[in-house]
Amino acid sequence: MRRITMPAALVFAGALALTGCASGGDSTASGEESCATAAAEVRDISNGVQNNIAAPSSLAGLQEYLAEASERTDALIEDAGDDDALIDALGGFQTALNEVSTYADGLEEVPSEEDPSAMTIEQDPDQLAAQQAAVQEASAEVSASCESDPDSE
Repeated sequence: MRRITMPAALVFAGALALTGCASGGDSTASGEESCATAAAEVRDISNGVQNNIAAPSSLAGLQEYLAEASERTDALIEDAGDDDALIDALGGFQTALNEVSTYADGLEEVPSEEDPSAMTIEQDPDQLAAQQAAVQEASAEVSASCESDPDSE
């Protein structure tokens, strides 16, 4: 019985710590944590967008993913509170996502050279690289906004 109780208690304590129920602290730390959490989420969105535009399974799937990424970014902007640097950086990231969406609107599905019955999405490698670089740069700006908070004392 003791073997089951101890791991269960550890799991429960870990869950409390992860949800923040067991944590305390000042508002500055929570603001920094909020910014760090937003930056981590942006990195996740950025990686997903870059992967999806590099190898989209379909145009419809790509547009759906980009719309979801935009919605996730909107939610981060709403949750940023009064952190102007973070809001500005998130706005720049949202702009990069909008540009990727515009780029994706111009892509076409064409028959594959190897198998004409299968469809593939033609992309210019230079344009693809430029879109990926823009998203990555905007993501880095979000992280940088968390590191150089002018409101910190």
